[in-house]
Amino acid sequence: MQRRSFLKASILSGIGFNAASFLHAAERSSWAAGPLVISSANGLRATQKAMELIRSGADALDAVIAGVNIIENDPKDHSVGYGGLPNEEGVVELDSCVMHGPTHNAGSVGALRHIKTPSKVARLVMERTDHELLVGEGALRFAKDHGFKEENLLTDEARKIWLHWKETLSDKDDWFPEDNPDIPKNYKELSKTTGTITCMGIDLNGNISGVTTTSGLAFKIPGRVGDSPIIGAGLYVDNEVGACGSTGRGEENLKNLSCFLVVELMRQGVSPKDACLEAAKRIVKHAKIPSLRRKDGRPNFNVSFYAFNKKGEFGAGTIYGPRKFAVNDGKENKLYTAAYLFKK
Repeated sequence: MQRRSFLKASILSGIGFNAASFLHAAERSSWAAGPLVISSANGLRATQKAMELIRSGADALDAVIAGVNIIENDPKDHSVGYGGLPNEEGVVELDSCVMHGPTHNAGSVGALRHIKTPSKVARLVMERTDHELLVGEGALRFAKDHGFKEENLLTDEARKIWLHWKETLSDKDDWFPEDNPDIPKNYKELSKTTGTITCMGIDLNGNISGVTTTSGLAFKIPGRVGDSPIIGAGLYVDNEVGACGSTGRGEENLKNLSCFLVVELMRQGVSPKDACLEAAKRIVKHAKIPSLRRKDGRPNFNVSFYAFNKKGEFGAGTIYGPRKFAVNDGKENKLYTAAYLFKK
């Protein structure tokens, strides 16, 4: 018997687990609180798609991944997938993770190049390997081995934004910006993009899963990996408690493993909103180095959290607001305003 099969059989027999009875019970069960999908503000299309699949009987993981695939394939979203802003060398690098509540299993990829949908690759890492995280060249080879096609992810619009950033980075080099009135006036705003999409759902059986995916910090050092592919930071799911996903400055979230903190607070009975705000407070408290502080002492960055518990209660909290987040409760799909610590 193979090692994996032997371990699985031993664990199930040791706890007296009847797989067939469990699956039939799950099929017969009805989740009293009803299905729910929550996402960041750029995820309104994702929550709509995910809910459609969940209501048709899909597993939450299938649903939320299909939802974020819409954004990963959208060249107009410069913070996720195809069309994402590149690293400082003009190369798009993507991070993603998935977590499946019923099995408490997870998979992720970091600094993945040339693949539009890193969330799908992250799922394959979870399902087809004994690992949790693959990065860089190894992640790309793994994706190609499973049939993914290499593509140029740098769209013409993203290339122009990157080039404009490069040309205006210093007045002491030999680069000059293009004197063109057609260049969008929000180039500087776009050059600060740190956005991400996270999406989590409860399906008809009351099972929870989530996904987070991003192109990461714009113009980052090649090889930089943020919080999005790190379980406990960019995403955390506990099928008995709830789920939390995050967007914003990944470095500070990594230092605090904030999504894990949010879920643990919910385990103790704290509401999703208050748990998210507590995670935001923890990050503010721990951001002590001068480069992270404004003159007034407050952080010069933002981090946001989105969460729900097993009761179907949801909420979001962010350092600076107001910010929106997307929720689909099976009846309506709309944006809500997150709680926040400081007004922007």
